[in-house]
Amino acid sequence: MAEARAVLRHVRIAPRKARMVVDLIRGKQVGEALSALKFIPRGASKVFEKVLKSAISNAQQKEMGDVDDLWISRAYVDGGPVMKRFQPAPQGRAHPIKKRTSHITLMLSVRETKKEKKPITRK
Repeated sequence: MAEARAVLRHVRIAPRKARMVVDLIRGKQVGEALSALKFIPRGASKVFEKVLKSAISNAQQKEMGDVDDLWISRAYVDGGPVMKRFQPAPQGRAHPIKKRTSHITLMLSVRETKKEKKPITRK
């Protein structure tokens, strides 16, 4: 089974926040996921919309068939490198700040129609 994928690395969104969006679109049809991403009130939804459009473009490049038959077979967010910064604190101390990044991966597949089973006849 052919798959088209798109990967976006080093995105300045915490993986925990990005996973809330990816859980909403995993397993959906491409058109349904695109329309859902337009109305999800999260900053990560715009990033996921771009990655999904890139995956759709990759699927068209591979000539996987009609775009309406595509669905999100796998979608996951991995943690990327963490930028470490420090905030000045009272009495000469410093508080650490971790600026987390994410690696986003989307994979699209063609939904195959299930073959109808013949009824079992007993003699």
